[in-house]
Amino acid sequence: MDSVRSDREGARSRIPVALKILIAGGFGAGKTTLVGSVSEIRPLQTEEVLTGVDGADDTSGVEGKHTTTVTMDFGRITITDDLQLYLFGTPGQDRFWFLWDELSQGALGAVVLADTRRLADCFPSIDYFEQRGTPFIVAVNCFDERRFGADAIGRALDLDPDVPVVEFDARDKTAARNVLIELVEYVARRQLAAAGSR
Repeated sequence: MDSVRSDREGARSRIPVALKILIAGGFGAGKTTLVGSVSEIRPLQTEEVLTGVDGADDTSGVEGKHTTTVTMDFGRITITDDLQLYLFGTPGQDRFWFLWDELSQGALGAVVLADTRRLADCFPSIDYFEQRGTPFIVAVNCFDERRFGADAIGRALDLDPDVPVVEFDARDKTAARNVLIELVEYVARRQLAAAGSR
């Protein structure tokens, strides 16, 4: 009986490991949707209504979008008692990119969301993570139809061959979780390869 009590107290006294994952990509790619679909808590969202002032919000290709993230989205997933994932959705518009340096500090890696209707919009995210050496995968948010295969998208984005490109629907919780698992596994493979080369 004492050993059971001791095990419970030990489990309660441990501080869980928190892994920080960034969700990035262009305006309207589905970052807020992904965080909302997979978070076990009510996600923190900093959405504001689009103003259209001075043409700052280009909605071509995403005409149904009426709000935008102005700071970040935040969600959490508990994997085990000792492991939690914290999700930080970055703002997609360039006028908010000054926040990225703060949000990216301490991140394990990133998911770059790509929307094939506006594929070029994910280039700034890819460039950002490549320049900083942050591991990332590309997740193609398929919305209502599949337009191009993962291989074609990887070539169009000029990605290194080892960078995973996965297709999913950000509205689907299971699909969104699988994207996060793909990122964690990719980071683990990179770390093992780096350790083996020493």
